[in-house]
Amino acid sequence: MTTMHCRYEGGLRCVSVHESSDAVLHTDAPLDNQGRGESFSPTDLVATALATCILTIMGIVAERHGIALEPCTATVHKTMTTTGVRRIALLEVWITLPSGLGEEQRRLLQRAAEGCPVKRSLEGCIAMELHWH
Repeated sequence: MTTMHCRYEGGLRCVSVHESSDAVLHTDAPLDNQGRGESFSPTDLVATALATCILTIMGIVAERHGIALEPCTATVHKTMTTTGVRRIALLEVWITLPSGLGEEQRRLLQRAAEGCPVKRSLEGCIAMELHWH
């Protein structure tokens, strides 16, 4: 079990501390929802969690199979609903794999990304699209 301690700071801002590492994370409401947009919003963290989980899981598989994954990047775009209840409507992730990978290595990494824990947790709740380069 992992524990994070979160505190409301006022002004639509929160601070969270990761108990085991003491890492600190700040959030701010986005500009389009009454905030200052000076840090990640909670929904930005969901999008970031998806992209970084994909990279992390691919990294685990790459290390296991002796594949050089650097430089691999992911860019995530978050689209919010414009009507009804405010929620994430779509997460799109563009993943750029290193050049020089063989087709089997690419397929192995893509399968790993498709099975990342964050993606599996969000499936059925949020539309997600992975784009490969």
